[in-house]
Amino acid sequence: MRRTSDGSGAGARRDRVALVCGGSRGIGLATATRLRESGRRVAVLSRSGGDLGDLLSVRCDLTEADDVDAAVREVEDRLGPVEVLVANAGTTEASLLARTSDASFHGLVRGNLFAAFHATLRVVPGMTERGWGRLVFLSSVAATVGVPGQSGYAAAKAALTGLARSLAREVAPHGVTVNVVLPGFVETELTRRVPDRVRDGIRAQVPLGRFGRTREVAAAVDFLAGEQAGYITGALVPVDGGQGMGW
Repeated sequence: MRRTSDGSGAGARRDRVALVCGGSRGIGLATATRLRESGRRVAVLSRSGGDLGDLLSVRCDLTEADDVDAAVREVEDRLGPVEVLVANAGTTEASLLARTSDASFHGLVRGNLFAAFHATLRVVPGMTERGWGRLVFLSSVAATVGVPGQSGYAAAKAALTGLARSLAREVAPHGVTVNVVLPGFVETELTRRVPDRVRDGIRAQVPLGRFGRTREVAAAVDFLAGEQAGYITGALVPVDGGQGMGW
């Protein structure tokens, strides 16, 4: 059955259930907090779990399909059907390609691509059945401009684009949108550990002359996850200060 409702009429809701994968810190936590502030009921999946205040926190290894199935089932039992999915979970490892082992490369693909695939596979059928849904994948500027020492990470993040755009065409007739946000270098606990000389080199590549803030990425995700973004699908949305401009 083809569904074309834009979700902006009298039935539009702000309290939809949102699931953020990899939301215990950094961009993920900022996004989960922003979605909660916008009125959504928010659950966070993470390997660490732990108390996140008014966010429902569920421990989950997103690279394992059975773990994801159980975690999503718990979220839906406690909050209701997932209507917004933010696939933010990821992992990185700095290594020149010539020095990257098979195990390391496979780990990057599992952590950045398979994690998104598992969560998506679990929630999409319900979205298409209900005729409304928002999927937002968190990729990286590295997927478009390339970063030395990040070949495996960039390859996995670039693969999210193919996944998102193919899925966008599959689910569009059912009122479900799929979009990709590409953050640049964002100030987080992890990136603050990067040596100053490396940070200075990256900053020099950013036209706006500064690094991003987690709340700026969260704002983009919040918009794409909302009712008013119903005519945006298959889009790549850079939040990178212009670093990837032209790609």
